[in-house]
Amino acid sequence: MYYGFDVGGSKIALGVYDAQRQLCWQTRVPTPREDYQQLLQVITDLTAQADAFCGMPGSVGVGIPGLPVPDDGTVFTANLPAARGRTFAADLSARLQREVRIDNDANCFALSEAWDDEFQHYPVVLGLILGTGVGGGVIINGSPLTGRNYIAGEFGHMRLPVDALAAVGGNVPLRQCGCGQTGCVETWLSGEGFAWLWQHEYQSALSAPQIIARYAQQDAQAVAHVARYQALLAVCLGNLLTLFDPHLVVLGGGLSQFAALYEGLGERVAPHLLPVARLPRFEPARHGDAGGMRGAAFLHLKK
Repeated sequence: MYYGFDVGGSKIALGVYDAQRQLCWQTRVPTPREDYQQLLQVITDLTAQADAFCGMPGSVGVGIPGLPVPDDGTVFTANLPAARGRTFAADLSARLQREVRIDNDANCFALSEAWDDEFQHYPVVLGLILGTGVGGGVIINGSPLTGRNYIAGEFGHMRLPVDALAAVGGNVPLRQCGCGQTGCVETWLSGEGFAWLWQHEYQSALSAPQIIARYAQQDAQAVAHVARYQALLAVCLGNLLTLFDPHLVVLGGGLSQFAALYEGLGERVAPHLLPVARLPRFEPARHGDAGGMRGAAFLHLKK
């Protein structure tokens, strides 16, 4: 059995999956944000409950809102203060008497989608999250590509392509990102970036859901705004597709629920690829909020 912990800033969700990757049992509890020993104890207790349910020990995977640090085994996380700078995986492994695998929540999202029954035959899957921020992961033959520093897939902090400004009018100022850099993709393609582009163009403040509601009513400004965003998304996707050449692209996050993003996406991306490139399949995420614990559980799967 495979146990997947989705450890967030406010809750810990645990899902237990069988050999067919079907959910058998789940629960969730509040996250002890500040007390490390309490955090370890909560996960230990939940694992014991899962073991009792299964009648045997299961494998344990943990998704976190942060990054494992390979050099010293600690984790870097802003939204989980209790675990910041701690040897989280090693400490849990010692407590649970089994190997605990940890990865960031964006990789877990991508891994969950790559192991979907319909998607698992694709060798290279690119998962892209368009939500509060922009992130994602690359899954190769069923395993996450992590890289030297576990930052492979941090697409939101790539810089805007040279033709991105042309896609939105050419005179849009570059914005500072939360990472401290300027011109990150996240500042434009996130839900907040979607709203900021509207405010910059029309000098009025609307949220992403409000803009989308206007689009549904075929408001002329909203239609033009969405077209600009679609063009910008296509430019940025062109770089990612050239870099990773995926067979499948899965879009998650709040903006991924906006169906218009998929309309003609392939045709808009194609001009930004090499002439010989064949387009991947584009799909919305299938597993929603369950993706974090699914992907964490599947950190132990191999093709």
